[in-house]
Amino acid sequence: MHERFRYRTKEDLIKKARSLGIELPYSDDISPLLLPALVEGFPIPNRLVVQPMEGYDSEDNGSPSFLTKRRYLRYANGGSGMIWYEAVSVSSDGRSNPNQLWINRNNISEYAYLNEEVKIAAGKIGIRPLLVIQLTHSGRYSKPEGISKPQVAAFNLTLDKIAPYILTDDDLKRIQDQYVTAAALAANSGFDAIDLKACHGYLMIELLAAKTRKGSIYGGEDPSARFRFMLETIERIKAETPGMIITTRLNISDCYSGGFGVDNNNQPDFSEPLLLVEQLQKKGIRLLNLSMGSPYFNAFVTRPFDTPLPGQSVPDEHPLVGVVKMINGTSFFQKKFPELDFIGSAYSYLRHYSPNVGAAVIKNRSASFIGLGRSSFAYPSLPLDLIRDGKADPSKVCITCSGCTRLIRNLHPGGCVIRDREIYGNELKKLIADGK
Repeated sequence: MHERFRYRTKEDLIKKARSLGIELPYSDDISPLLLPALVEGFPIPNRLVVQPMEGYDSEDNGSPSFLTKRRYLRYANGGSGMIWYEAVSVSSDGRSNPNQLWINRNNISEYAYLNEEVKIAAGKIGIRPLLVIQLTHSGRYSKPEGISKPQVAAFNLTLDKIAPYILTDDDLKRIQDQYVTAAALAANSGFDAIDLKACHGYLMIELLAAKTRKGSIYGGEDPSARFRFMLETIERIKAETPGMIITTRLNISDCYSGGFGVDNNNQPDFSEPLLLVEQLQKKGIRLLNLSMGSPYFNAFVTRPFDTPLPGQSVPDEHPLVGVVKMINGTSFFQKKFPELDFIGSAYSYLRHYSPNVGAAVIKNRSASFIGLGRSSFAYPSLPLDLIRDGKADPSKVCITCSGCTRLIRNLHPGGCVIRDREIYGNELKKLIADGK
């Protein structure tokens, strides 16, 4: 059963996990998190990663706004070894909302300026983080003008209540061109790595699962056809933008019917994700950021929470079960592919214990890096506090109240309504005043 976070000591936390029949890794020594690493020749100063969390606050033309720049400078000042930028659309019509970031020829200088400012800010504390841009097309969740305009790879009985527009192969070839163009723009604007987003129900993960797509070179029962779009895009980016690190944030299981990496009982089945990772490795991919589930359908899977959104039911699954499920899933892939580097997710629910659990995971070689999403909204300076004080400050941590998600779902700028109250607490007040 679902429970709120009420663990006053590490013993309380570990005892609760064991009562649920799960083992939660834990280490009093957080030094593994502060070890340097090397990713494709790029030195990473520590094992902590800012996970991509959309702010819904770009300018109309997709450029970073004042709030966008503020957020990334807070990350830069916080000391993380990697800053994985939020989803940046490759096209105007593929945006998830009217204020999603979108990189294009008219605003490349704005991204270059932001990246330079981030590097300068991080340099002042002796850090040079890896800067990753997450390129995406929102597919089913496209809402470029604030109204849903789904563009899907295939109809899904679980997700689609009305018939959406099904993209043709020609459409997909055009979208692939947009990915390649966006990648070149990203390289020229100072990013170090390009993430092809393949998670959380967006277009690329939907293509990986498109078994019902008929008469197409990009779908059907054959996994190689469903993998084609992603692998072709990687090949083209590598050829046209040499020297860039290519990576992906990949769902190893969608955990819903018709999704990727799911068995007949809607439970994780890693057989096809394993095949895909083998293919990615052959393409020279060395860094993967793993996730599960969808924030639109089963957010508790990779974002275990204390408080659901208004009107949302409380899941039967205990949040610690979700945390350990993600840890174990990442560990499975890390052990299968020890020469690759995997980033784990779902740590924010653990509050000030997340560094201790993450350090144990790194020490056990169950992941190479620890990713923090909602926690980075709330507590961007966590890595610096760990470096300087050796521990997290409980008064700064994310409390998984779903306030940031509530803002984003209602197309408001997203951030922590508790720890960054002056801006985002006020946004939540506006939302409540509007009856939302």
